[in-house]
Amino acid sequence: MPQITVDYSAELAPGFDRPGFARALHEEVVRTAAAKPEACKTQFRRGEDTTVGADGEGHAIVHVTLGLLAGRSDETKARLTEAALELLRQYVKPDGGLALHASAEVRDLDPSYRKFDA
Repeated sequence: MPQITVDYSAELAPGFDRPGFARALHEEVVRTAAAKPEACKTQFRRGEDTTVGADGEGHAIVHVTLGLLAGRSDETKARLTEAALELLRQYVKPDGGLALHASAEVRDLDPSYRKFDA
């Protein structure tokens, strides 16, 4: 915990500092949600096909999902999503005039969540 997933349009790859974003987001999760640094895990998933609106041309999407153990207040979750969006502004620089559609959400992990480290 936390489990972080970042879905992003393939067109963003050249201008998206993914390692930098992950490190900065991990620091923010530790500060805001009292997570342990070694517990922060981020997986990036590149989407090859993105469509926005009727024509779909000239747009790119990035969406951050943060899965946390239950117990954080709505205020904490909102602060964390706002921080994630601000970090995206810093670490994603779309090329070629792409319109960037960025979003973030925090979800409580299901009570069945378990993990192991090998």
